[in-house]
Amino acid sequence: QVQLVESGGGSVQAGGSLRLSCAASRQTFSNYAMGWFRQAPGKERELVVARNWSGSTTRYADSVKGRFTISINNAKNTVYLQMNSLKPEDTAVYYCTAALSATTYWYGRSAYEYTYWGQGTQVTVSS
Repeated sequence: QVQLVESGGGSVQAGGSLRLSCAASRQTFSNYAMGWFRQAPGKERELVVARNWSGSTTRYADSVKGRFTISINNAKNTVYLQMNSLKPEDTAVYYCTAALSATTYWYGRSAYEYTYWGQGTQVTVSS
């Protein structure tokens, strides 16, 4: 069982930055694809970024490319999402997620492909 705990959400004005953290209960990243999803009110959960377990492949949603960056600190068992140049449309609950990978290059593009989820952290961007 893998437990994920997000933190770092909050309220910020447009153009500002936030860094989300996702602490894992164990050294998750070997053989696990990791990702961040978000869900705005009345909308489906959508992919923000996903990476395969080795980090050799990373996929960002078009809406966040060039503004968001995923990174991992293996020593701290923590995944980060650095969010810059935030926009009001980035307002959502952000979720950290993980899934055991059968291959080194796999990562999921849809929420149903991931097994473990954090509780979510709210990000609110005002104009």
